[in-house]
Amino acid sequence: MADRNAGRTGAAGRDTAAGPPVRPEQIRNVVLVGHSGAGKTTLAESLALATGAVNRSGRVHDGTTLSDYDEIEHRQQRSVQLALIPLDHAGIRVNLLDTPGYADFVGELRAGLRAADAALFVIPATEADIDAPTRDLWQECAALSLPRALVVTKLDAPQARFATTVELCREAFGNGDPDSVLPLHQQQPDGTLLPLLDSSPGTDPDTEAARDRLIGAVAAESEDETLLDRYLSGAALDPTALLHGLERAVARDAFHPVLATAAPTDHSHQSLGARELLDLVTHGFPSPADRSQPAATGPDGSPRTALACDPDGPLAAEVVKTSSDPYVGRLSLVRVFSGTLRPDLPVHVSGHGRQQRGHQDHDLDERTGAVTSPLGHTLRPAAQGIAGDIVCVGRLTRAETGDTLSEPGEPLLVPAWELPDPLLPVAIAARSNADEDKLSQGLARLVAEDPTLRLEQNPDTGQLVLWCLGEAHADVLLERLRSRYGVSVDQIPYTVPLRETFGTAARGRGRHVKQSGGHGQFAICELDVEPLPTGSGFEFVDRIVGGAVPRQFIPSVEKGVRAQLTKGVAAGFPLVDVRVSLVDGKAHPVDSSDAAFQTAGALALREAAAATTIRLLEPVALVTVLVPDEYVGGILGDLSARRGRVLGTEPVGETGRTLVRAEVPEWEIVRYAVDLRSLSHGTGTFTRAHSGHEPMPEAVAAKVLS
Repeated sequence: MADRNAGRTGAAGRDTAAGPPVRPEQIRNVVLVGHSGAGKTTLAESLALATGAVNRSGRVHDGTTLSDYDEIEHRQQRSVQLALIPLDHAGIRVNLLDTPGYADFVGELRAGLRAADAALFVIPATEADIDAPTRDLWQECAALSLPRALVVTKLDAPQARFATTVELCREAFGNGDPDSVLPLHQQQPDGTLLPLLDSSPGTDPDTEAARDRLIGAVAAESEDETLLDRYLSGAALDPTALLHGLERAVARDAFHPVLATAAPTDHSHQSLGARELLDLVTHGFPSPADRSQPAATGPDGSPRTALACDPDGPLAAEVVKTSSDPYVGRLSLVRVFSGTLRPDLPVHVSGHGRQQRGHQDHDLDERTGAVTSPLGHTLRPAAQGIAGDIVCVGRLTRAETGDTLSEPGEPLLVPAWELPDPLLPVAIAARSNADEDKLSQGLARLVAEDPTLRLEQNPDTGQLVLWCLGEAHADVLLERLRSRYGVSVDQIPYTVPLRETFGTAARGRGRHVKQSGGHGQFAICELDVEPLPTGSGFEFVDRIVGGAVPRQFIPSVEKGVRAQLTKGVAAGFPLVDVRVSLVDGKAHPVDSSDAAFQTAGALALREAAAATTIRLLEPVALVTVLVPDEYVGGILGDLSARRGRVLGTEPVGETGRTLVRAEVPEWEIVRYAVDLRSLSHGTGTFTRAHSGHEPMPEAVAAKVLS
């Protein structure tokens, strides 16, 4: 693309007209998406260098990039969280959102998509194919009519093939119209890239054909009908009109250009294609004022007046990310949809509808701290955040990711963005008493920061369980507990909450008799215990005849039995699906008591258990797996190996995917979130719902009991 801003740059090639935005039209919110290692963070560095935000481009391997400022990211050399890099180009504020590419951190990606008005898909020139998650994300953005462009990175790699990568992009993202995805450059035999909209360089027939195809596609999608007429008639086209037509087609999500970029080398401080990409972002991508705003409702779901991207309108903002800084405190990354967010402004914080993730509903008033604009790990003060802007707000001490900010006395909500269910359980225990004291506070902060984390205190096993998206997600959470909040925990084996039941009927006699001077204890009872059908629960029957056990102590026996049921009689799991009948007993007129008969009831139940076979009942989950058709056979075989019962399969529209339904013991799918990713090459997803309990096979039960 031609550089429209050549006259606005200084000697160093940096914009001199840059300044803080004063209207939504001066803002572009752009998210970088792509798989891990695609080059998103390096691209962000190149754009920062081109705008003069930094004097030297950082490197991922050195831990010097703007996006990766966390110690975990330096150590793992990959992004694990959303980062905002504000850039100024030609008087436009570009809020660049760098997202992690690894599947375990998809919550950060979702937050970036929520805050953005356009997306740059980053595809390395070394790819042999476009991976399925990137294809799926493209279709998701298409459903939202989110304007997109493609950026080919790593052109300086020895195995880079720009033309091949362009063809892969056209096949993957063309949606039946390959001319909707076309490159703005043509690679020459010597490896150089010629801009196709610039006809001044001498070119070969192949480049001329590529230029004619691009111009035809731009003319066809242009809002200027005369441009297409002039193209069809063979008349010469004005480059400025072509460029404007291209930008309008991109803004309307009708055309998706492919641009080429490469990071600066040690001998050059210039980034290939960075300025052209910035021109496309500032002129071709829509401002927040050009995009529709989310529907607002009251906390009770009642509709509210439609939001408008107006700095003078009522405040409506959303916390897209919450983080804790050891020096600054809690920071909230906020997308302002309407109104203006100023420092020290009273706001109402609303959070609803996330109880299933361990987030309590809340409505409260707070006062904002400083409103800042983060650039990597540094902070640049800003006077305010206007409608359409993304800003960082301090001291919203009780706000969580996904909360809505509005005017005090006028609470409202915006619909929450879709997040995957965390399905990998990780059981933890505090390493010491000192860690135990700090654990609850540290976990509360993690839950507030990460909406993809679910915290559970299992009532059956007593374990503290973090439900995560994958092993990498779990590792980051545990490391943050240690490094940020000073809490050391040990990861312990996750215990599936099983149940126990009687295999056959049995009788037990409980005798609790003690006499050691003074008031003694005396209680004897006999119980008949018989198994019931699965799911029947517990029944207690009084079959006492002749007052062998006084009426006032019969509830005591039941109370003791129920207490023993919760503790189990074999492996420590709750005992269910039994009928317990009190058939006989003895009492003492002085020494019998409520406590004595409770103890006798528990002893009788344990004796009856020793006289029969105890069977284990395991929870069974209804699992639905969505995978591409080519993986269905492997998924079915794997589910069968996990003792699953396949209930059926069905195609999902014309997407080339199949939905598999099965009932699988939860014991067998503890790590299914990790295993499915391997089986389906990262393309499969699944859900699970509790279906009930079923008897565990004896061989498996014997292994558990041992």
